[in-house]
Amino acid sequence: MISTLSATERGEKGKPVQILILGGTRFLGCHLVEAALTKGHEVTLFNRGQTHPDRFPQAERLQGDRDGDLSALAGRRWDAVIDTCGYVPRLVRASAELLATQVEQYVFISSTSVYADPSVHGMDEESPLGTLADECLEEVNGNTYGPLKVLCEQAAEAAMPGRVLTVRSGLIVGPLDESDRFTYWPVRVAQGGEVLAPAYPDKRI
Repeated sequence: MISTLSATERGEKGKPVQILILGGTRFLGCHLVEAALTKGHEVTLFNRGQTHPDRFPQAERLQGDRDGDLSALAGRRWDAVIDTCGYVPRLVRASAELLATQVEQYVFISSTSVYADPSVHGMDEESPLGTLADECLEEVNGNTYGPLKVLCEQAAEAAMPGRVLTVRSGLIVGPLDESDRFTYWPVRVAQGGEVLAPAYPDKRI
């Protein structure tokens, strides 16, 4: 038995939810950790300890590497795990298989880039997904990112059938975003004058 109460039930009853976050110290993960701690939940971070290792001293830290060293996770129990840094199917499969008997729910942060044709509007769970000619490919780039996320989703679901929540997020922006892929635009527009923009005027935003 993992827990007598589901993660949702524990939260609704005011009981702290025990959450494992893979990653958690760079961008999206930081906001998830802050939100969980603010609500009084118990957070454990698993990462390599290389990025902002001093953030969140109030959270438990487990150091390891999802590419070959998951030993720090063995024998532990959590209500849920949030995977913020799954890009390679082999690595997602390894973490999901290990945690299948240790957590109730696996939350996988995916992307709308999984869809085969991004020009189509109104896509849902049944819309066609991107594919790779070589599913053993692990290089993440602009062409492979989406299809690799598809395979990551499938790997997690295969390891924990019916217990995976896949979040296909759009463009994630906000504080701590180091990419500047969104921030440039409001800053530039605030400066006034004509703004050179890509694509065509009637393109959906």
